Amino acid sequence: MPTIALVDDDRNILTSVSIALEAEGFRTQSYTDGASAIDGLLTNPPDLAILDIKMPRMDGMELLRRLRQKTELPVIFLTSKDDEIDELFGLKMGADDFIKKPFSQRLLVERVKAVLRRVTARDVAVEKTGEAKVLERGALVMDPERHASTWKGQNVTLTVTEFLILQALAARPGVVKSRNALMDAAYDDQVYVDDRTIDSHIKRLRKKFKAVDAGFDMIETLYGVGYRFKEG
Repeated sequence: MPTIALVDDDRNILTSVSIALEAEGFRTQSYTDGASAIDGLLTNPPDLAILDIKMPRMDGMELLRRLRQKTELPVIFLTSKDDEIDELFGLKMGADDFIKKPFSQRLLVERVKAVLRRVTARDVAVEKTGEAKVLERGALVMDPERHASTWKGQNVTLTVTEFLILQALAARPGVVKSRNALMDAAYDDQVYVDDRTIDSHIKRLRKKFKAVDAGFDMIETLYGVGYRFKEG
């Protein structure tokens, strides 16, 4: 039974979302602001966190920034803003999904299930094959069972979405993957994401690998077509 953490200063939302999630069999943890949530999320980690962006004491962006220093916990943002800058910034920081207020409880539950399906996708593959196949492409090594990736022997910590996108690219070096193909690899067909979402994940992937190797250039952009992992 997965545990979902809710962080929102609106107690009505905490109550209604908790009821909706618990009706679907989830356990829930609730926090009214980021400052009270940070310790709880790290010491008693849930399977997924739903964070409001606008909160007193510590907003959702700052909470995610602190979480990403220590964990790759899947995160869905709630936002009442129409400004796309928040979404772009959140994606660059490693958010897995966004839901704009007001939202239906059914939509939220389906988004939660979709992110959790992505989190467990590699475990399902292990069950089917009996073992997780380690992917090696030159200096890149990806271990799906351990959700571990290294470049030239150095660990590169990736979110679930980033891992699935990179895995899709590295599985067939030199083959161009359209944004739609990468969406299919990282999301399921019940979740709509646009081109900007994939582009943001690619930028974050590049940034993480450049942090351990400034010369990293294995993910190529083919403008108007998609992305590919370099051969050789």
